[in-house]
Amino acid sequence: MRGSFIAAAAGALALSLGLTACGADSADGDKLVVGATPTPAGEVLTYIKDHLAKKAGLDLEIREFTDYNTPNTALQEGSLDANLYQHAPFLTEFNKSKKTDLVPVTEVYLPPMGVYSKQVKDVAALPQGATVGVPNDTTNEGRALQLLASHGLIGLKKGVGGTATPEDITSNPKHLTVKPLDPAQLPRSLDDLGGAVINNNYALDAGLSPKKDAVVLESPKGNPYNNILAVKKGDQDDPQVRKLAKLLTSPEVKKFIEDKYKGSVLPVRTG
Repeated sequence: MRGSFIAAAAGALALSLGLTACGADSADGDKLVVGATPTPAGEVLTYIKDHLAKKAGLDLEIREFTDYNTPNTALQEGSLDANLYQHAPFLTEFNKSKKTDLVPVTEVYLPPMGVYSKQVKDVAALPQGATVGVPNDTTNEGRALQLLASHGLIGLKKGVGGTATPEDITSNPKHLTVKPLDPAQLPRSLDDLGGAVINNNYALDAGLSPKKDAVVLESPKGNPYNNILAVKKGDQDDPQVRKLAKLLTSPEVKKFIEDKYKGSVLPVRTG
């Protein structure tokens, strides 16, 4: 009797492990679980799910996140099959700091970062001594400082590029105070700041229009910050991942992005 119980328990455990192992396996015909921030990634993926996925034979599940680290952690741990929300420099830095092995599959769109202000309509009009908020994660902080430098508000050490920090500021003619804050907090802090450099998705979530409301907006020309579809290394050629990548770069999705965001999000290319 005891032997039968042990055999049954072992069989149940084997079945459970088998189901768990298949949970994040997007073999052809299985559900593809994709993590995304709500805007614009979640909206783009929802459009695909509602209008394109069935015809392509793609069973898509979307899980939304409101921070920049959890989607990569979930992808590495296997509760996601892919994610869409980040640019390649952020992914590279995450892999380096967290010892993960996530890789890009395809570029999808550029969500241009912008400077926003409730006090001025021209970035040159920022007053002496104003406080300017910037994202506090490594790659977006450097990106924000580069944007401020490109408009003459600060000078940066030569060659620092996207790794710049406030310690790399070499000139500051307006004596601005650069204040790193959680990226999601920046739109809510605009009343208390002279200006803030805000990531596109958080600006859209807060009801801001990057094209209309940004005092300064990044140019797409030569921009390294296009958002990417990412997977765990080895899953790049998974059939379901390839289907999603093709849809994300399709003419239909390009038109959806152009119509919905009207220049506030820019499609990278079409397949």
